[in-house]
Amino acid sequence: MSAVWLQVGQCGNQIGQEWWQVVTRARSGDADMYPFCSLDGKLNAICVDSEPKVVKKLPKQVKRGSFRECNLIMGKQGRGNNWAYGYHGIRSEGEQSLFHRTMESLRKEAERRDCYSGTVLFHSLSGGTGAGLSSRLCEAIRDEYPLGHILAVSVAPHQAGESPLQHYNSLLCLSWLQRYTDGILLFCNDEVLKRAASLQGKDPPEGGQQVSLSTMNTYIVSCLAGLLYPLKIFTTQSGISLGMEPWELLRATCPVPALKFLHTAQASTRGTVFWDSLASSVTQSIPRESLHGRPQPRSSALLAVARGPQEDSFLVGRTSVLRKLKKAYCCVPWNPFPANYWTDPVSLLPLGHNSHALTICANHSCSADLLRRVEQQARLMYESKAFLHWYWRHGCEEGDFEQGFETLLSAVESYGRLGD
Repeated sequence: MSAVWLQVGQCGNQIGQEWWQVVTRARSGDADMYPFCSLDGKLNAICVDSEPKVVKKLPKQVKRGSFRECNLIMGKQGRGNNWAYGYHGIRSEGEQSLFHRTMESLRKEAERRDCYSGTVLFHSLSGGTGAGLSSRLCEAIRDEYPLGHILAVSVAPHQAGESPLQHYNSLLCLSWLQRYTDGILLFCNDEVLKRAASLQGKDPPEGGQQVSLSTMNTYIVSCLAGLLYPLKIFTTQSGISLGMEPWELLRATCPVPALKFLHTAQASTRGTVFWDSLASSVTQSIPRESLHGRPQPRSSALLAVARGPQEDSFLVGRTSVLRKLKKAYCCVPWNPFPANYWTDPVSLLPLGHNSHALTICANHSCSADLLRRVEQQARLMYESKAFLHWYWRHGCEEGDFEQGFETLLSAVESYGRLGD
């Protein structure tokens, strides 16, 4: 029992809902739930939103009695898609307690752990609560628990736009994540839409409009299940999992502290599995070239997780599969062991019996394209002073933006030096 699972904002709680539905349905014994529950059977989950609608639905959508009532934390007023509003909160004393109530619940959950090792955060980069409040929570958690890990599961908005303030919100949130977390599993809505559509046999953008938000969240959670659901290799001799998967993932994919953004992709099949074929399917989603004529994208490290009853066949052919992945992800020459792998006979895919999944998590420089784009778009708005009065009104300062620009540019430069 090492992790606390913190879901913030509408997007974070919707992904959290899908995650807990998968986890509770997959339960085949107490050992499987050990990393996710306290001794009283309650989930190690804290669900926070500035509005009550999504959080109130959680106890009805997930197995009854799974959530601790005091960990369902709701406000009465949204944060207007404004990072500053989410970070600093409402001036009135009653609403200010949203942040403090969350930190108090996290303290109690950490004390319930046999050995608290860190927090897994679900949130979006564009919402006021998901971006702003999660930034403040990351900062406070790092300060209160400096030895604990923080792994963020972050959803980036569509490039076409979801909110006029999304570039500011993404800039500031990414800056805070870069400074205070240990790793960021970054899911871009545009890429998730394409992958979810391809799994349904559709061809975006024509068929993209038919892909539901729930389907996109299901794909994200399927990737998370591939990476974070307990594996037998991390269980004790008694068969109890200690829930070390999130932290072992960080150790495997983040060899350089300054490079934290992780690209995830998954391919699956039912029946007889050919892992080489699944590897080829996964690598189709990798950007072949960087934007604006930048150097070829590279990876500092990657992790392949093969799940399914034919896991032994992966072990037999792992050399070929890893060679293909290292070539496709352009692993850097200076890392002597750039590719790791895990295997497990349990697959949580909704394909039914005898399903297999190959999930790849890579610290890939394609993330720099998103960072660069966010920085450029936010700077254009900032220099024209667009919408800034909404941020000054809620306590934001020029230094927050300047630090945000500097942090993202520094991360982009670090990824640009990967091939050196």
